[in-house]
Amino acid sequence: MKYSFWLIVLLLALSTSLHAQDKDLQLARQYTSNGELQKAADIYQRLYKQDNETYFSLYTDNLIGLKKFDEAESAAKKMMRKYPAENQYAITLGKIYTEQGRADKANDVYSDLVKKLPAQPGAISALATQFYQAENFDLAIKILQQGRKQLQNEQLFAMELISLYRIKRDKAALTEEYLNLLTVNPMYFNQAQNTLATVYQGEADYDLLRVALLKRLQKDPQQIIYTNLLTWQYLQQKEYDQALNQAIALNRRQSNNGNDVFDLCQTLVANGAYDAAIRGYEYLLTKNTRTDELYIPSKIELVNTKNLKITSGKYVQEDLLSLEKDYTDLLTEFGRTANTAFAMQKLANLQAFKLHKLNEAQKLLEEAVNIKTLRPQLMAGCKLDLGDVYLINNQPWEATLIYSQVEKAYAGTPMAQDANYRNAKLSYYTGDFKWAKGQLNVLKAATSQLIANDALNLSLLIADNLVADTAGNALKLYARADLLIFAEQPNKAMLTLDSIDKKFPGNALQDDILMAKARLFLQKKEYQAAAVNLKEIVANHPADLWADDAVYMLGTIYEEQLNDKEAAKTYFQKIITDYPGSVWIGNARKHFRILRGDKADSAS
Repeated sequence: MKYSFWLIVLLLALSTSLHAQDKDLQLARQYTSNGELQKAADIYQRLYKQDNETYFSLYTDNLIGLKKFDEAESAAKKMMRKYPAENQYAITLGKIYTEQGRADKANDVYSDLVKKLPAQPGAISALATQFYQAENFDLAIKILQQGRKQLQNEQLFAMELISLYRIKRDKAALTEEYLNLLTVNPMYFNQAQNTLATVYQGEADYDLLRVALLKRLQKDPQQIIYTNLLTWQYLQQKEYDQALNQAIALNRRQSNNGNDVFDLCQTLVANGAYDAAIRGYEYLLTKNTRTDELYIPSKIELVNTKNLKITSGKYVQEDLLSLEKDYTDLLTEFGRTANTAFAMQKLANLQAFKLHKLNEAQKLLEEAVNIKTLRPQLMAGCKLDLGDVYLINNQPWEATLIYSQVEKAYAGTPMAQDANYRNAKLSYYTGDFKWAKGQLNVLKAATSQLIANDALNLSLLIADNLVADTAGNALKLYARADLLIFAEQPNKAMLTLDSIDKKFPGNALQDDILMAKARLFLQKKEYQAAAVNLKEIVANHPADLWADDAVYMLGTIYEEQLNDKEAAKTYFQKIITDYPGSVWIGNARKHFRILRGDKADSAS
């Protein structure tokens, strides 16, 4: 009983002592953060006397801050005598000498540590870690490099050195270390790409990598990892033809089916390098026969890439007809089956919206949706496209039926919401504004942010313009123009838009007409003309429906088409400052940061 009593007393006393130390430590840290080092010193000295090991670093850091180097040196030497096997005290002594300006003495201390370093990976790594923690990165590197020599293994400590080179931003050493590592551990290829992309800051850095790789390839041309990294380097510098050349050269040496080239072509397409991608797909078609795995995908992607190249830029009728022939030839060669249905879908869209061959497009999509083995997602897409063709081919009843089929078959999915939105727009196009608005109000809560935003905008457009004109006559004419824009008939759409003010002077559609004209000019790739209309919305209708859309569109036009990064940055910043509730706020922030030159770096 008596023993238990004294044990409790002892524990209470210990607990009280620890609590007091914690309070003192918090107070000392507060003094330090306030710049009151002398007040902190009194506390640290008391704590250090109570527990040398625990408070050594805090105590000596405080003494260094007060420039009491003799006291700090004395404390460090005392601990070195007491714990001769613990390197941290010698490292602190070296730090004290360095802060005192006695570099020669610091070097003597560090050299002594390095000389005594045992030829054991664990001991070497531990000492390097202690120097790292003391923020003496150069010595940490030196110790690891010496450890390699001692142990006669140049692959040891690779990840530790990579981390240190990254912290020091030593790009040349980091590059060489990764190249050494990848030859024996190619599994680090993706990590190397990500790290180098984060650390490199411009063409000079990528040139450094290219030169290093070319030197190594001269000595070891069979090292595949070097060629793959060189291909990646060319991609980063947007030298797409060079990237493809490397991939093709490697493929010829390896004599495989060309999966790497195929994957690269898809990357090239994603970067808008259509000519290089087309050349890559053509190479695969010459390399493979019809029975090879990549032949059909390459053939299909070749035509799709030509489609993107033509429709994303300025084109003439001959370009469209040539593309139509490519799709027709593809379907003739491989048949109209579930495997080629997406080519049927793309051809139908080309015929409907670019060539305005509505009956041919309708027939092709009707054939596609009757293929029973079609994947559900593709079936839904073909049906929605067929509904669009019915709509612009003056068959609204057929359009609403097929939209409703998709909505019912895919209930609760984004595809169903898309179908519902198209049905609502159909009612808007045909002048049934009340029914359209009812559907749009439901869609404002859609899980797809894009559909929800479009539904909200169209609902507000209808509501705003039925206030003064309850019959909606001006709005009906505007909806007709909107349908012509959707059908990609820009000249008819422009004439219809211009007629609204003449027929209905004083209407409330001014900002809507400007936005519609901007969309028309974008459709025609006339970016300066589009910008003029968008700027008028920003200047004269800053609080109206399309204001934030106009600002964001101006940002993307100046960034992507007109190549004026400063103007683009200004518009993205305007979204952030003037329209913080805009649906575009997230994208605007992202673009603004990129244009400002921000770069993510987990090491910083």
